[in-house]
Amino acid sequence: MTRGFAVSVTTPDGSEEKIEIAEIISLTVGRDPSCHIVLPSPAVSRIHLRVECCPGGIRVVDQSSNGTTLEDELVCASGAFLSSDAELRVGPYVLRVAPLEAGAVDPAVSPKLRRRIHHSLLDYLDLASLDDTDMDADVLRPRVVRALEQIVSRFATELPPMTDLARLVTEMTDEALGLGPLQGLLEDDAVSEIMVVDPNTIYVERQGRICLTPLRFTDDESCRAAIERIVTPLGRRIDESTPLVDARLKDGSRVNAIIPPLAIRGPCITIRKFARSPLQMEQLVALGSLSDPMARFLQRCVRAKKNMVISGGTGSGKTTLLNVLSTEIPSEERIVTIEDAAELCLDQPHVVSLESKPCNLEGLGGYNIRDLLKNALRMRPDRIIVGECRAGEAIDMLQAMNTGHEGSMTTTHANSASEALKRVETLCMMAGLDLSPRTIREQIAASVHVVVQQTRFSDGTRRLTSITEVGPLGDDGQLVLHDIFAFHRTGTGPSGDVLGEHRTTGHVPSFLDEFIAQGLIDGGDYL
Repeated sequence: MTRGFAVSVTTPDGSEEKIEIAEIISLTVGRDPSCHIVLPSPAVSRIHLRVECCPGGIRVVDQSSNGTTLEDELVCASGAFLSSDAELRVGPYVLRVAPLEAGAVDPAVSPKLRRRIHHSLLDYLDLASLDDTDMDADVLRPRVVRALEQIVSRFATELPPMTDLARLVTEMTDEALGLGPLQGLLEDDAVSEIMVVDPNTIYVERQGRICLTPLRFTDDESCRAAIERIVTPLGRRIDESTPLVDARLKDGSRVNAIIPPLAIRGPCITIRKFARSPLQMEQLVALGSLSDPMARFLQRCVRAKKNMVISGGTGSGKTTLLNVLSTEIPSEERIVTIEDAAELCLDQPHVVSLESKPCNLEGLGGYNIRDLLKNALRMRPDRIIVGECRAGEAIDMLQAMNTGHEGSMTTTHANSASEALKRVETLCMMAGLDLSPRTIREQIAASVHVVVQQTRFSDGTRRLTSITEVGPLGDDGQLVLHDIFAFHRTGTGPSGDVLGEHRTTGHVPSFLDEFIAQGLIDGGDYL
């Protein structure tokens, strides 16, 4: 009996995604994150349908309240068998389901045998001494493929029957030269994050939902080799003495890797993928991340050179929003970006991108964000964008905002606007300067104009939950904050969706006159 499915999903915008799920005889489709195939649409039920492998073929069983259409006929409660290339309509989606071909994924090829094939390849080509800087990949890959075809043929009698040899050669080539099972995930635009818990457990995030994949590395050694293939060209190293590293891929994707003894279950990798086509403000509005009035207000803030802090939790979309806001900066301005791992992608022609550098083995040669920020002030920037303030550089960022570099932006980790500014205050104290808390708050009040709060909700959606103006200190010496926009949650939908709407609070920002004076408001549309 078939143990696995090949599913083609055509989305409402016409794009197609192909998903292969091995080693299962039943899969579920719906909006719930526990489903094998997650379809985020109000027209899709929480558990919409179930697909089963039966002796007579593949059967679909409808479990929805809205119904499932098979070739323009509703699927009855008892289910229906799928013919070849039959179309299932699930809300606005079109699905085609087929049994996974024998050998399409090679779960039957034991890790032990794959290790033997891999070691034979290493002996044949001495790949351990090669990386992309030593030999052009276009030249090296054909050599590896030819070598693996010969090696696999020698092991043919030990392979399971019906093994797809071409697929096995491709997988082993990716493991030898690329990033193994991660290679296909990196090329999949629907995947936004890849999380390797250990060599045998790989999760991905698709459309805000985290799900387990059937992919795995051959062993710890192959996972470790993938990590080294990422960090070595960047001049970084990872070993028992330096068991964790931050790096980035050629496409800008951010990578964090950690190995034993710190990672108990084996090498662990987290990859935050870099969007090939950066989002625009209009797309965020269409996704429901913010409303039209909020988008217009933020665009005006950027053009009027208001200093902004973007706050939010891990994975809430802070850097994405920072990148979107940066696109509103006029092209004639000189921009300096400073990051630990370069992620920002600005289209303006006059952009200087700086990235921090760790110390070498002797503890020398390192340059942190604060070093780069101090140097940026000597580079005559119109604006400075710091990817994230994590330490004492916060005080330098505030001084830059308040000394002729208006319109600068940064991000920080916090769950609300008030917590964000308290965190900035704490970070300023880490600078080692003898400043009183009140002095720091006065500096914050004079430097930061707007705090934008970003939140990732339980249903995987990311929304702006508040846009807040920072006022002067109150009589009690505390910062006074005024929400201009806020997200009001009204409930939870039947499929676990977070329901709510963005509203104006009625507060008129103190810098509205600047918008008017600069011609940023047309027709009395103030907010």
